[in-house]
Amino acid sequence: MDESPLTAVLRPVRSGNAFEETVERLLRAVKLGLVVEKLPPERELAARLGISRVTLREAIRALAEAGYLEVRRGRYGGAFVTYAPPPPRQGDLRRAVADMGTGHLADALTFRTAVECGAAQVLATAEPAGEWRETLRRRLAEVNSAGPDDYRRLDTAFHLSIAELTGSPLLAAACADARLRVTDLLNAIPVLQRNIEHAAAQHEAIVAAILAGDPDAARRAVTEHLEGTAALLRGFLA
Repeated sequence: MDESPLTAVLRPVRSGNAFEETVERLLRAVKLGLVVEKLPPERELAARLGISRVTLREAIRALAEAGYLEVRRGRYGGAFVTYAPPPPRQGDLRRAVADMGTGHLADALTFRTAVECGAAQVLATAEPAGEWRETLRRRLAEVNSAGPDDYRRLDTAFHLSIAELTGSPLLAAACADARLRVTDLLNAIPVLQRNIEHAAAQHEAIVAAILAGDPDAARRAVTEHLEGTAALLRGFLA
């Protein structure tokens, strides 16, 4: 199994809309924080997406013109990420919710709970042997040792890794889609140290349930964790 959360978004595109779908996939990877510094090498990326290098270059050029990437030439060149979420400002969350449309916030949170609970339950029933257990522990250690500046990115990687490690491309893609739907909302609120500490304990509970092979406990742990996120959003909207 590929352990990288990038595989949840960098999947083959359909030939009919290759350029548009390539832009969409690259933009998802950037906005979710799955690319820290620069995109994978052109040859590898084109193979992952199932497109020509010409189409890939066109998509990268479009994102560079939009301010998300910077293309550098030479031996140490590549497509470097220049996008960074702006610091939260008062009113950002309400604007992000308004942009979603009436009733879409509750739907997005429900969708996320459904797919992430499902992913945790599936992984809890996986064969106990295998590298996936060590990968999950490593992702847990990374997010639970993160500071405020890196927290959102590593939290995304942790959650998407659970889905990716199930071995189901459809489930991994659904979880990435669910996370993207709330990314702008999460970026619109400050990262609170107390919330990081509380979430760390919940992350531990999720992983413990999965490693114990207890799908019901895994579902309950994920539900509790995501309910905390929903409560935080409601608090800042009040």
